[in-house]
Amino acid sequence: MTIKVMLVDDSAVVRQVLSAVFTQASGIEVADVAHDPIMAMEKMKARWPDVIVLDVEMPRMDGITFLKQLMSTRPTPVVICSSLTQKGSDMAMNALAAGAVEVIAKPTGGVKAFLEANGNALVQAVKAAASARMGNVRVAPAASAPASGKPLLATPSKLSADAVLDAPTGREMFSTTERIVVIGTSTGGTQALEHILTRLPRGCPGIAIVQHMPERFTSSFAERLNRLSVIEVKEAANGDRIIPGRALIAPGGKHMMIKRSGAFYHVDIVDGPPVSRHKPSVDVLFRSAAKFAGRNALGVIMTGMGDDGAKGLKELHDTGAHTIAQDEQSCVVFGMPKEAIKLGAARDVLSLEALPGAISKH
Repeated sequence: MTIKVMLVDDSAVVRQVLSAVFTQASGIEVADVAHDPIMAMEKMKARWPDVIVLDVEMPRMDGITFLKQLMSTRPTPVVICSSLTQKGSDMAMNALAAGAVEVIAKPTGGVKAFLEANGNALVQAVKAAASARMGNVRVAPAASAPASGKPLLATPSKLSADAVLDAPTGREMFSTTERIVVIGTSTGGTQALEHILTRLPRGCPGIAIVQHMPERFTSSFAERLNRLSVIEVKEAANGDRIIPGRALIAPGGKHMMIKRSGAFYHVDIVDGPPVSRHKPSVDVLFRSAAKFAGRNALGVIMTGMGDDGAKGLKELHDTGAHTIAQDEQSCVVFGMPKEAIKLGAARDVLSLEALPGAISKH
């Protein structure tokens, strides 16, 4: 089936480049374009698209207002195309909370070259959105004013992610009672993570999370979740300890790995090529947890397109760790959990509603 896409952006250059990218992709048709939401609503009366690619900062009506109207009247998969600025990333997070299923970053300069170079990622985002179950998209209320005083990201380790993935399989495990949780997710994960983290008590196990998201957007995402949750949620910095009552979110554009020092766990933030087509990669997180935490870890793979994390969860499972896949009925996109289940990587298959309790029990 051909995916009909509408492009809503006040930049003629962006509309032109996106049209060219999607026209060249198989299975996608640019059904229409509009320079603002008001024009888009008029055009959609004649032909409703399967997916809308939407800017957030536009004249006459902003993208978030338009998105909220869509979600309240006729929920439609929306991919946010937002600028790599603090304001742009904050608005993108509000859009994801309002029901958008994917986010694409665009720079403030050199937009044409950037979009052309990242054509495949744009196409995959639209295809993921087209497969979304909109009935499972959770629309959250807007968060309060931003928190201040967030720590800056430490200088990332220069160790390649591949070096850890190719390391010897010795478990390097010592006796400890410290328990940790590792979570991997993609499309639909922003709303799912909000559902989970806002329901966890202060004494829950320490958590490390990979959510597929562009660079600079993860900071705004973590700040939003921190405002809404009783536990601490922060974008991970190199060397951060995984402690009870804290959730660390991998920064966009970097891999995050679990390491161990004595009886304590911490994270390493490293650069390197994409793994399983992603950076950060869920496979990198899970495989490092298998190496350094083993049965002390709980691994959870959630909604998302593709197979990132499936093999890593299997490695974690084989160490004796408790592993969970989100069930099909509650996923926005049943891709990553499906692949993990097929590999025999998941000990349990649970609904999104059951996950906060399973994490707290660990």
